[in-house]
Amino acid sequence: MSSLLKVDSEVKTKVDAFRERISGEAENLVASFFPQKLLELDSLLKEPILHIHDLKEIHSEIDLTVPDPVLLTNSHDGVEVNAKKRKLEVGLEEDMCQGTKVFVMPGGMLKSNGQLVDLIERVKPEIRTLIEKCNTVKMWVQLLIPRIEDGNNFGVSIQEETVAELRTVEGEAASYLDQISRYYITRAKLVSKIAKYPHVEDYRRTVTEIDEKEYISLKIIVSELRNQYVTLHDMILKNIEKIKRPRSSNTDALY
Repeated sequence: MSSLLKVDSEVKTKVDAFRERISGEAENLVASFFPQKLLELDSLLKEPILHIHDLKEIHSEIDLTVPDPVLLTNSHDGVEVNAKKRKLEVGLEEDMCQGTKVFVMPGGMLKSNGQLVDLIERVKPEIRTLIEKCNTVKMWVQLLIPRIEDGNNFGVSIQEETVAELRTVEGEAASYLDQISRYYITRAKLVSKIAKYPHVEDYRRTVTEIDEKEYISLKIIVSELRNQYVTLHDMILKNIEKIKRPRSSNTDALY
């Protein structure tokens, strides 16, 4: 039967080579890489950095002194002078840089929470790795899906469920990265409020609450990454026969 679509032989050879490479890489991921990563992440969960019981240990002091209260007088000039004095004492001198007000901190740059930054830098590569490896395995399963036919589609439905699960894991992992970026921007806004309103204690307390929440979230993320490797490894191994051979050539097996 003549082909309905002419494909250049050289292109077809390259595509077939790509399929074989993806197949070999994905099978190695499921058989070897996934169990290895789940053990590594399980080991990470047992490290002291993720076993801090007193969350006060991760608190980071905001290095901004509280200025003396501003004394109000009946004189408008006196109020203006005292206000300027207060700004100088706290070190929040306002400067104009191309029309934008810039607050100058007394000790230079206000540092992030060092412990959380270190932990985030350990967790982020694990998140990216899971996304990349899931994408490879998903492509492999999609390439194994046979052409659409009537009947005998139970194996195909298993393939589609596997692809859907891999896609879900990808999306959840990407949301972890969004969560980390939201933590930084939220904390930055709070620290800016502390710089502007150093007398308000609630802003300082909120920063510590945000840090504690992020620590707990990071611990949960590591646990979820481990669980996702376990789930994917188990799911694919249990259904590997149907994933690789979705349609049985033996019609007697249908009865």
